[in-house]
Amino acid sequence: MPHTLQHFCLYDTRELDAVEQTMARRAAALLPPGQGALVGILRRGEPLARMLQQHLAQLTGQSELPLYELKVKRYADDLRVLHAQTFLTENPALAELDLVNTLLLVVDDVLYQGHSLMRTCAYLAQLGARRVLTAVLVDRCVCQQPVHGDIVGVQLQVAPEDVVECHVPPYEADFRIEVLRHGVAR
Repeated sequence: MPHTLQHFCLYDTRELDAVEQTMARRAAALLPPGQGALVGILRRGEPLARMLQQHLAQLTGQSELPLYELKVKRYADDLRVLHAQTFLTENPALAELDLVNTLLLVVDDVLYQGHSLMRTCAYLAQLGARRVLTAVLVDRCVCQQPVHGDIVGVQLQVAPEDVVECHVPPYEADFRIEVLRHGVAR
């Protein structure tokens, strides 16, 4: 029998804007004024960090927190392993920060098994960071590494073979969360 791929939209732009606002309120409570910075994991964590950066500035009335990109990759979008060891491209600008006195908030789209966040936190600790928090739009609740989301937008418990896709502008037209489910056509 042929296989089908079904798409289910779980959260649309309006709903995710409310989720981002809630995440920003939680971040504002955790980040000391003038001592925080955001680290957006490329690809989709970086634009999520930009949204959070703007919401935080509006909430607190302070200038936008500095934001640094970090390229971390392990999986393809369909969850096939691309790199046996999680691939990370260093960002020299992070090494120039006063990491002893800066609270870093790492932002990613999906917390799946935790390899990307684990690699990122280890890298930041290696640079001298003393305080690192994490924010994820989606926690799949199946993390296998000793990391967690300090700020979680939504928790989704879906089948292991399902793929959670975060559509985040500018990479996609609409801000939404979908689940892709493989099935058998009848």
